[in-house]
Amino acid sequence: MAAEEQASAVDEAHTRPDGSDDSTVEALGELSKALETIHRVRGHLYSAHQLVGGADLTLDRVVRLLRHAEHDEVADRVEHELLGRNVLPGRWTFQIVEEFDDGYYAAFQEIEREAREKLAGGRRHIFEAEMKERRRTHGMPGHEATP
Repeated sequence: MAAEEQASAVDEAHTRPDGSDDSTVEALGELSKALETIHRVRGHLYSAHQLVGGADLTLDRVVRLLRHAEHDEVADRVEHELLGRNVLPGRWTFQIVEEFDDGYYAAFQEIEREAREKLAGGRRHIFEAEMKERRRTHGMPGHEATP
């Protein structure tokens, strides 16, 4: 495909800046893809946070039921060894989520944004916009460039 065709995008907001080469656009596309994966990781961490919290709250009922059935030894073990236990040394899941958000996640977002600002004038998804333009069937319903 000719370079002119590759540089064509669906709208002005997603057009590569003058002087941007294919490698730069592809690298920014890959960086964006990696950030999207990290967004998913963050969602999974929040899911784990909520699931662990829900399981911990369920242990209250477990302890009551075990005591009601006169299984005090097992109830004691659940109550003292599991209920409220750290999932990692010194950490509940809210602490893990906060550390992830404030550390790795924040750094990743900042670096991706700075790379876009420096290399593409802040434009997002240039690689994908060019791919859309190459793959869509012009004039076909459902293949419009923009809404």
